[in-house]
Parts: sequence; C-alpha cells; structure tokens
Amino acid sequence: MTTTPRTPAPARWAVLAAHAVALLTLPTGLWRLLLAAGQPAGYTEAGYEAMGVDGRGVVYVVGLSVVSEALALLTLGLVRPWGDVVPRRVPLLGGRPVPVMAAVLPAGLGAVVLTALWTPFAWWWATPHPDMTSLGATLLGFAYLPLVAWGPLLGAVTVSYYRRRRPAVTGSGRAPITGL
Repeated sequence: MTTTPRTPAPARWAVLAAHAVALLTLPTGLWRLLLAAGQPAGYTEAGYEAMGVDGRGVVYVVGLSVVSEALALLTLGLVRPWGDVVPRRVPLLGGRPVPVMAAVLPAGLGAVVLTALWTPFAWWWATPHPDMTSLGATLLGFAYLPLVAWGPLLGAVTVSYYRRRRPAVTGSGRAPITGL
C-alpha cells in the first residue's frame, strides 16, 4: 500500500476566491439562456434578429453557457481534495496524486487568456451599443462585469495551489527527508 503525503489545507481566501469564480459566470449564463429561449434580453428587435439566435445558434449559446460554468467550476479543484488526489472512482488513475504542473499549467494559461479576454469589458459603458436598449446595455454590463475578475481570481488561486502543492525545499536546495 502506498501513501501519498498530505498537502496542507488551502488558504481560506483561496477557497473563497475559488467559490467566487464558480459564481462569476452565472449572470452571463442566465442572460445567454434568456437569448436561447427567444427573449431579446436587452437587445432591440433588429439587434436580436442580427444575432441569429435560432437553430444552431441556440445550441451554441446554451453550449457556451454550460462550458463557461464547467470551466469556472474546475477552479474548485484547486482547493478541493479531488485536485490533490484523483478520486478512486476514476478508472486507471484513481487514488494517484494529481501532478502539480498538470493542474498549474492549464489553470495559469486559462488565467492569462481570461484576463486578456475580459479586461476590455471594464470599458463597456464607454462605448455605444446601438443594437441594445439603454436599460438592456446597462443590465448586460452588470451581467458581464464580474467576468473581469475571473482571470485574476483564477491566477491567484493557481498560485496558492502551486505554493501549497510544490515539493518543500530546504536551505540546501534538496527536498527534506521525511518519514524518519
């Protein structure tokens, strides 16, 4: 029987940040589901028609909402036990420790991409939106604005995960001998 070394518990702020990430995508997901259900959701009639949310467009909009929320929920793996050790119910890999870099690299890349993607949205109100009603543009701005925090929060939780899971290093530059 092999045992895996216990990693320290994640910092409370990292747990809160990971849960916040999971909630950040909900407003936009709900807004997209309104579009998929045939509601203009703040668009003018012409603006809604120009979007083409019918047929395959509905599948795309719903799929985008589901994928966004699933990716946001993966952040929880950086603070939950299943992010440290693969759950036993997973065939072939169950019970094995998650390689640190297998979690850190995609999460870090995701943090960079999300930051680059959503930061410009902070200037939503500085640009005109002729295809939307003024109330719709305001509501949409508030629905999407939380996504500006997604990348930085994911980055912070990723750094916390890395610091918690990386091998300990002693003053000599070698990992300490444990189990003596």
